[in-house]
Amino acid sequence: MTHPMLEARNVKKSFGSLPVLNGITLAIDPGQVLCLLGPSGSGKSTFLRCINHLEKINGGRIYVDGELMGYKEKGDELYEMKPSDIANQRKQIGMVFQKFNLFPHLTAIENIMIAPTGVLGFPKQTARILAMELLERVGLTDKANAYPAQLSGGQQQRVAIARALAMEPKLMLFDEPTSALDPELVGDVLSVMRDLAKTGMTMIVVTHEMGFAREVADQVAFMDQGLVVESGIPAQVLDNPRHERTQAFINSVL
Repeated sequence: MTHPMLEARNVKKSFGSLPVLNGITLAIDPGQVLCLLGPSGSGKSTFLRCINHLEKINGGRIYVDGELMGYKEKGDELYEMKPSDIANQRKQIGMVFQKFNLFPHLTAIENIMIAPTGVLGFPKQTARILAMELLERVGLTDKANAYPAQLSGGQQQRVAIARALAMEPKLMLFDEPTSALDPELVGDVLSVMRDLAKTGMTMIVVTHEMGFAREVADQVAFMDQGLVVESGIPAQVLDNPRHERTQAFINSVL
């Protein structure tokens, strides 16, 4: 029996008395790309962080490949899993942030090797071969021995994508991966993501890049005030939105 790669059921999240997610229900199948759109503060990034349990949810359920994330269920009650079990779940989810978060004292290839050797137990030579393959995939084999400070923002972000792929995840999360980049560097990063989608990687992308969403996404969801206001195929949501809040947002960014 097949199930969605990601299924969120009525997910709620508050920070103190401030509600951020007010009941998110979404699902995507293996190999699909979901683009999350919406204004700042709508809960998009928080939702991504809830998927891999970097943020604890206050209600609802999140399943990745059929497995409940972060919790064990007994009756109607949820009990948080042990940190080691949560860490095991996170291995299957890659995440790329706005900021590249590379280790400044490690070269590009060393940044990519660190997780396969430290977390997956790969021998160093095996991890090095994998890292070079991934650097080739993101077009940076000539930068293998460069330190982050010697790379442009776009190059650092491509190394960050390669680092996430080194864990061989089944789901990739991208939190506005191009928002911190100079405009001329955005294209190279989107090209890598476009190629990744073509290989069948399941991806959830928080983005303001409407052209990318229209071209690559199987599904687009517009979020506002912690809710999914509208979702569907790109042609419907981007070109013929039903909800006036969606229309106003799209008109403001196009």
